[in-house]
Amino acid sequence: MKLDRDELRELSKDQLIDIIFELAKKVDELSRLVEQQGKRIEELERAASRSAAPFSKGEGKKKKKRPGRKKGKGAFTNRKEPEVRPSDVVQRTAVPLGSKTCPGCGGGLDVGVEVCTTIDVPEEPGRRIERFEVESGTCPRCGKRTRGEHPGLPRDQCGATAHRVGDNVLALALAMHYHSGMTLRKASEAIGILTGINITQSALTQRAKQLCRGGGVLQKVYRGLRDEVGGSLVVNTDDTGWRTGGKASYLMGFFTPRLAVFQVRERHRHQEVVEMIGELFGGILGTDRGTSYEAEALDGVLQQKCLSHLLKNLSEVEKTKRGRARCFARDLKETLRCGLELWREHRAGRMGWRKFRKRGKKLEEQLGHQLRDRVLSDADNQRLLDGIGKQHDRGRVFLFLEFPEVEPTNNRAERGLRPAVIARKVSQCSKNATGAGIFETMKSITATLKLRGHNVAKGLAGLIRGGSMPPAAAGR
Repeated sequence: MKLDRDELRELSKDQLIDIIFELAKKVDELSRLVEQQGKRIEELERAASRSAAPFSKGEGKKKKKRPGRKKGKGAFTNRKEPEVRPSDVVQRTAVPLGSKTCPGCGGGLDVGVEVCTTIDVPEEPGRRIERFEVESGTCPRCGKRTRGEHPGLPRDQCGATAHRVGDNVLALALAMHYHSGMTLRKASEAIGILTGINITQSALTQRAKQLCRGGGVLQKVYRGLRDEVGGSLVVNTDDTGWRTGGKASYLMGFFTPRLAVFQVRERHRHQEVVEMIGELFGGILGTDRGTSYEAEALDGVLQQKCLSHLLKNLSEVEKTKRGRARCFARDLKETLRCGLELWREHRAGRMGWRKFRKRGKKLEEQLGHQLRDRVLSDADNQRLLDGIGKQHDRGRVFLFLEFPEVEPTNNRAERGLRPAVIARKVSQCSKNATGAGIFETMKSITATLKLRGHNVAKGLAGLIRGGSMPPAAAGR
């Protein structure tokens, strides 16, 4: 219905009220439609930023990268001479010069010695077989059967399971799967090639289930690692997508320099975070900008937000702006980078504590002035001001300038999750909740052994035998 001004003047009061009600109804319908479209856009943006689990629909990000180490990135080191162990067989061979004179000019040579090594395994690795001849007897009266006992022989090793593989082979195969990312089938094949010992995929699965179930020796070790997280001074955490029984779930990781603990849960809320760190956590939590860490239950926990994420958000906004609208994001980036550089100078030993704190306080005041409460004309800049300003008011942006033992980025957690992300990409994750529990237990133990400088397979074998988690190796 379309009416001009003159026609509206001729209408009665009731007719005008009817038109108003009709227009209000259309406005409500349009508002609901806009709200639905907004929610749909929000879901699509969230799905685009979420870590993709295997077999998920939708095209991934396509970005070509040049292979190899980036120029100027990372330290380049040569391979070191292997450390000789007591069990190693070392063959020494002297390689003398054929002549002590220079073949070019005939002059004398300054003779030196260069050490070259080739480390290898024997062509046919030896196997150790323990053969127990167990006496057993049956009572002719009651029919009860008894057998001899030996400390190295489990009581249930009889009948169909009388012939088993040892803990060293089992630990090596499980380390290949849960630490190195090989499939169980490939791990069993590799064990056969390396040692000549045949072990089936089902045997590995059943043994891992037995070790990681409630009351199992590795489950006790895993519980101990979880308790260590709650008592740590600084913990970095991150999460990635996972699948349990084909359904979407989350793989969460909690990391310190000597500890890595994983857990698989259906949801990633603050409840799952508190489940790991404990309600009385008194350390510092390094996180990204996930909403799970903004809950009231975590208000009393000191947090350091990842500066890499903040710088990325600022760069994304800056590149879409022109003129004075770019100044806000650009100036904030410069202040955050100055804080990063100041922290690196102090950690490298090139700046004392007093000078570090003095300059740190100036940067905190500068950042506070840039994030002061005000209204900006640009909506994107206002969103950045409100979001980063809220974190700064809570002391979660420059916390590392007060506690330099805290890393300003969440890179430790992202690096710690990388092997699990690779395992997710080459597998179908966990078939059920039991498999998810086995993965979080085995992955936590093997990753922690690696961080502490121990041989993963050897350390895992010791834990399977009932040993305790070893501390960090000397020099780590």
